[in-house]
Amino acid sequence: MLGHLLLLWLLALLFALPASLARPAPFAMRISCGAPEDVHTPPTNTLWYKDFAYTGGIPANATSPSFITPPLKTLRYFPLSEGPENCYNINGVPIGHYLVRTFFGLVAQPSFDNEPLFDISVEGTQIGSLSSGWTNHDDQVFAEASVFLFDNTASLCFHSTGHGDPAIVSIEILQVDDRAYYFGPDWGRGTILRTVKRLSCGNGKAKFGTDYSGDQWGGDRFWDSVTTFRSGSDQEKSTEESITQASLSPNYYPEGLYQTAIIGTDQQPDLDYTMDVDPNRNYSVWLHFAEIDTSVTGAGQRVFDVLINGDTLFQGVDIIKMSGDRYAALVLNTTVAVSGRTLTITLQPKEGNIALINAIEVFEIVIAESKTSVDEVRALQTLKDGLVLPLRFGWNGDPCVPQQHPWSGIDCRFNSTRNNWVIDGLGLDNQGLRGFLSPNVSGLLHLQSIRMCRNLSGNSIQGPIPSSLGTIPSLEILDLSYNSLNGSIPETLGQLTSLKKLNLNGNSLSGKVPTALGGRLLHGASFNFTDNAGLCGIPGLPTCGPHLSAGAKVGIAFSACVALLLLVMCSVCWWKRHQNILRAKQIAAREAPYAKARTHFSRDIQLARHQNNGHARSATENGPSLLS
Repeated sequence: MLGHLLLLWLLALLFALPASLARPAPFAMRISCGAPEDVHTPPTNTLWYKDFAYTGGIPANATSPSFITPPLKTLRYFPLSEGPENCYNINGVPIGHYLVRTFFGLVAQPSFDNEPLFDISVEGTQIGSLSSGWTNHDDQVFAEASVFLFDNTASLCFHSTGHGDPAIVSIEILQVDDRAYYFGPDWGRGTILRTVKRLSCGNGKAKFGTDYSGDQWGGDRFWDSVTTFRSGSDQEKSTEESITQASLSPNYYPEGLYQTAIIGTDQQPDLDYTMDVDPNRNYSVWLHFAEIDTSVTGAGQRVFDVLINGDTLFQGVDIIKMSGDRYAALVLNTTVAVSGRTLTITLQPKEGNIALINAIEVFEIVIAESKTSVDEVRALQTLKDGLVLPLRFGWNGDPCVPQQHPWSGIDCRFNSTRNNWVIDGLGLDNQGLRGFLSPNVSGLLHLQSIRMCRNLSGNSIQGPIPSSLGTIPSLEILDLSYNSLNGSIPETLGQLTSLKKLNLNGNSLSGKVPTALGGRLLHGASFNFTDNAGLCGIPGLPTCGPHLSAGAKVGIAFSACVALLLLVMCSVCWWKRHQNILRAKQIAAREAPYAKARTHFSRDIQLARHQNNGHARSATENGPSLLS
């Protein structure tokens, strides 16, 4: 029984806990750019990881342009000599919805431009463009966007515009609720919300979500401050009363945001706020209200319309009626198309009322750029490594997006079938290339032209022509003239039925031009093979010798090896026989005196025997001996 009571008590305690305590903490990645070690900053002891995941650049000491910039002492800047595009490619980011923010700084050296101007992109979509004077505006010292990350990576790139070197103080990737800032049917993974303005009305100091003791799932948003829309025509209002319905899923607005407001006056009851925006864009506008005026105690006592650029979008807004109570948060959202360069929010009271507003948020709705085919990006990176591209090329980030900043020497085409970008042209002529042409170039399946020729002090690409080029069916132009290519022309180039122009002149190629390529000349193709001393086989080039098949060449080579082996074996046998003869002669020479003596002795014995035999015969012939 006691156990059941304890279990019920624990369950009751669990359900009584605030949702913010029951939910795990969101993923957060903060990088202190240029820092050699991890950094903790006051007053919250926030952790900033040491610099990593950058494609280039130089670390340096930093000067912060604004008090809202994180109190970090370093940055990383990207000189144009290292290329116009430089990126941070951060891996290990869980799939989800994120607030991505990067702060800019100034290099603490007098020789640097104090206000560099550059563009910023996230996941290939441009989200910011610094304009002159940004250092004088707190809400322009950073770029921020709400974006979905779904491949466990986050890519942030900085694009030079020729006005100083991009300089980055910090990067923040803060997870938010997957449904945060839902604005209607067009909301989703194909859109990005670029932060244009966040205002805390009636507040005298800019604050972050942390300063408001806001929920972590709110993404630690920055709220700029405004105490008046029109000096003398409106007034501040504040309260210390608690605000209900504020820090709720999915946006988790901080309670303190609703404890201050701007209200109209009896003489000027309406409110107008005007801000600059980019023309011909769609904007998501979020308006925040809480009735904190003690003179208003019930529904119907404050009613107003909301107009944006003169169009009435909300009629008869009654804060108490719509929120359910005094000191309760109310959030209204709408999407507007703006053709001009200003966005004006007007709160127009009904008769006998004055207007009130606590906070304003404005986001540009950006259609997320479709990325370049992953396989083609890999092929380009391999090509980059093989050709040893100069640093000024950069080639960082996505080759085709943002469309305002494609890679140098790359032509892109949108593939509507697969909803991605592909590479249809390489123009790298006269760029001082010194490497080799990677076989992985065949990964660029949609190429129509390759130009890597040189004039005077241009390219000097070495090595053979990759046979894999013959697998790019759409290739129409291949110009590799005046390089240092060697070897033979691959037979596979004859498979390029779309090929209209082939320039291989001015190299060190050898062998027979493939028959299929020669046949293409009859179909109006333009080929140039001159200035290759070893090429033969088509009109204008030397005549080739008897053509041997690959099998015949192997047979000849094998026969030559066998003949050589037999010749070596015969030579070894002759040499050994010759050595034996010489050795025998040497032995005979040493034994000659003894052999001569033996020969004389044998002859003497034979002579003696012969003589004795002669005497005996004579005695016989003369008659019997006296002794007998």
